Amino acid sequence: MRRRGRAAGIGALGAAVLVLVGACSDAGTGTDEAQAPAEPGLEQFYGQELTWGPCADYAPTTEDQPAYADPELDCTRVTVPQDYAEPGGETMQIALLRKKATGDRIGSLFTDPGGPGASGTSFMAGQASSWAANGLGDRFDLIGFDPRGTGASVPLIECLTDQENDEDRAKVFADPSPEGVAAAEAHSRQFAERCTERTGADVLANVGTRDVAKDMDILRAVVGDEQLTYAGFSYGTELGTAYAEAFPQNVRALLLDGAVDPTQTTIESTVKQNAGFQLAFDNFAKDCTTRENCPLGTDPAQATAAFQAIMQPLIDEPVPAGDGRMLSFNDAQTGVSQALYVSQLWPALQQGISQVANGNGDFLMQLADLYHRRDAQGEYSNMLQAFQAITCVNQPALTEPAEALELATQADEAAPFRSTGRGPVGARDACAFWPAPPTSEPHTPQVDGLPPVVVVSVTGDPATPYQAGVDLAGQLGGSLISVNGEQHTASLQGDPCVDRLAIDYLVNLTVPEEGAECTLMPS
Repeated sequence: MRRRGRAAGIGALGAAVLVLVGACSDAGTGTDEAQAPAEPGLEQFYGQELTWGPCADYAPTTEDQPAYADPELDCTRVTVPQDYAEPGGETMQIALLRKKATGDRIGSLFTDPGGPGASGTSFMAGQASSWAANGLGDRFDLIGFDPRGTGASVPLIECLTDQENDEDRAKVFADPSPEGVAAAEAHSRQFAERCTERTGADVLANVGTRDVAKDMDILRAVVGDEQLTYAGFSYGTELGTAYAEAFPQNVRALLLDGAVDPTQTTIESTVKQNAGFQLAFDNFAKDCTTRENCPLGTDPAQATAAFQAIMQPLIDEPVPAGDGRMLSFNDAQTGVSQALYVSQLWPALQQGISQVANGNGDFLMQLADLYHRRDAQGEYSNMLQAFQAITCVNQPALTEPAEALELATQADEAAPFRSTGRGPVGARDACAFWPAPPTSEPHTPQVDGLPPVVVVSVTGDPATPYQAGVDLAGQLGGSLISVNGEQHTASLQGDPCVDRLAIDYLVNLTVPEEGAECTLMPS
């Protein structure tokens, strides 16, 4: 998942994975050299000893608890400096979840599912068994970690209560007038103030990708690995790229799937992502209009207009969602975009749009709840709050009203299916009012000495469009696996072609041949 601002467009969370293919090879294990700190003053962090134990208390949500109760999983927390410029100051605790290797161990395989803000321990708790079944579990300790401020790490980024989250989702800022822009900006300012009050400006200043990459090197060292083996999905590719820049000599293998292009500005990345979702919507519409009772009609060329006619009335008149809540325009759009992540959900999406046309918001609200990580008890994880906080320090904010209007205008043009029909609202988002400056900015990565890496990119990926993967592979001097399909990310999810290439690389360090290409098999 990756989006800019709280209303700029839906992002992309690394998909759930089911892996089928195994492989094997010989490779080294960790050595004392793995403990060497990168900078003076960090010796205590690189040299710490870990105490692993049951994972039950690490579950970030009630719904996670069954997966975390698996006795084959163990968990721990690793201490890292809150501010790497002051390693003797405050510290943070990074949560790790592990499924130990069952065979000839190469080392650890770290992973990040995306976001920013997604829980890597939750991701691995849910996927460890399927990953272990394909041979990766024989050769690697499978490790998920919660980047600082997220999941079971301490402290957490906290901005909104559950009730405030519900209220936040119901608000729609569709008025492009100066008064409407002022109201939207007041809302963004309030969010920034709540985050500052409840989390602390000192924490918010140090939750960016720059700092997580440094954490990753400590994690690599304390589990005893001389070099890092890593699979990153969506925003996880941004973490992998940052690690490659900071510690190229410590890389064993990087599999980067659903690429974020580090050279793109805020406006460029948001507009391209919106265009990616419009393409996904258009492809869905082509399929829907061939089916019986498609709510978009029978002409794909008119599908966006038909969709707007169904959705735009929700701005003023939300529809019941079955549990006492009302489906807002924002939640309807979120639910639709959630379904556009994978083409297998297209028939269900057709049903959800038909429901809205008939005054029923049940299905799209369920999809929106999934995106917002709201459980059946009405409790939220902090994922999207962390998403916003991390985003605000990862790129320079759009502080000028003219920039905000340019972004809104271009995003509206790129994805008309999301349009309110009332004109772009040029309001600055929460990052313009953030208490901490950015710690990263768009740039071309410098990765001298980096060993071969592999980038996976799907032609119909809505959230991280295909070209970003092509560009990232070039920037890192890596190999590209092109995947023909209509979904966000593709590796280690059960497709034989993609998984064979990905696993062969992770285990054997076999780089795919130039021009490697797969076509996703229908599920």
